[in-house]
Amino acid sequence: MTIAVLVVLTGSGFDAAPRWPTRIQVFVANSGSDNVSVYSPRLGKVTATVQVGDYPTGVGAHPAGHRVYVANESSDTVSVIDTRTLAVIATVPVGANPYGVAATRTHAYVTNFGSHDVTVIDTTTNAPVATIPVGRSPHSAVASPDGSRVYVTNNGGDSVTVINTSTNTPVATIPVGIFPAGIAISFDGKLLYVANTGSNTITVIDTADNGPSATAEVGSAPLGVAVTRGGRVHVANTRSDTVSVLGPTGQPLDVVQVQRMPEGAAAAFDDSHVDVTNTGSDTVSVIDAKTGKPAAPFAVGAQPEGVVVTS
Repeated sequence: MTIAVLVVLTGSGFDAAPRWPTRIQVFVANSGSDNVSVYSPRLGKVTATVQVGDYPTGVGAHPAGHRVYVANESSDTVSVIDTRTLAVIATVPVGANPYGVAATRTHAYVTNFGSHDVTVIDTTTNAPVATIPVGRSPHSAVASPDGSRVYVTNNGGDSVTVINTSTNTPVATIPVGIFPAGIAISFDGKLLYVANTGSNTITVIDTADNGPSATAEVGSAPLGVAVTRGGRVHVANTRSDTVSVLGPTGQPLDVVQVQRMPEGAAAAFDDSHVDVTNTGSDTVSVIDAKTGKPAAPFAVGAQPEGVVVTS
C-alpha cells in the first residue's frame, strides 16, 4: 500500500503527521462559503471543492463510503455527493433547518432543527420516504454499527431520541445534559457519547438499556464528538479552543490545544487520526489517535462545521 506523510512546518511545535492509506478522503462542510472541501491525507492537500446548498452544516457518510450527505441548513435540503466523481448527484428537500446526518446502508436520517423532526431518505433513490417526530430542536445523529438504531440529540429538549430503523419510529427518550449537540457511538455499538454544550459535560449512555452510565466534565461549550476504534473519545470544546480526550467510560486522558472555535470531529476508520474543524480559523486540526499529538492543520473554506472521513 502506498503511503505518504504530511509536511510539517519547521518550528511549528506539531508532531509529524500519521501515515495514511491511499483511499481516505476527508469531507468538510464549510457553512460560510456554501461548499465542501475534500482533503486527501495521502496527497496532503485539498483536492476538490464541491458547491452545495446554503449554509452547509452537518455531513454524514454511507457505510459503504460511496456517498456523502450534506445538510444545508438555510436551504432546507441535503446534497448527495458521489465520493468517486466528487459531484453532487442529487439535492433532496427535507424539513426546516437541517443540521445533522446519519446513514445506514438503506437510509439517511436528517435532523431538522427548525421543524423538530427527522427526514428519512432512501439511499438508493435519494427520495424522502418518511418523517419522524422527535424532541425539540434535533441537532445531530449517529447510527448504530448494525444500522438497527439511530440516536438523535434534541438540543432544545435535553434528551436523546432512539429510533428503530426497521419501523422508523421512536422507541425511547434518554435524558442527558443541557443543550446536547454532538453524538458518537463506540465501534462495538455498546456506548454512546453525547456532548452537552450548556453543561460542559459528556454523557455516556449504555445502549443495552438506554440509560446514562456516566457524566464527565470537559472544556467550555463542547460540540463535536468522535470516538476511535480503540475507544478514545475526542470532544471539541468550542469556547476553550481545545479537544478533551477521554477513555471509554469518560475518564480524562488528555487535553489537546487546537485552533479557534473547534466544532466538528470525526475519527478515521483505521484508528490513525481524528479530524477537528476550527470554525473560527477556517482550518481542520489533525490529531494522532494513538498519541494525542496534533499535526499541522490544513486550510479549508469559510466557517467549517461538520466533518466526515471516508475510505
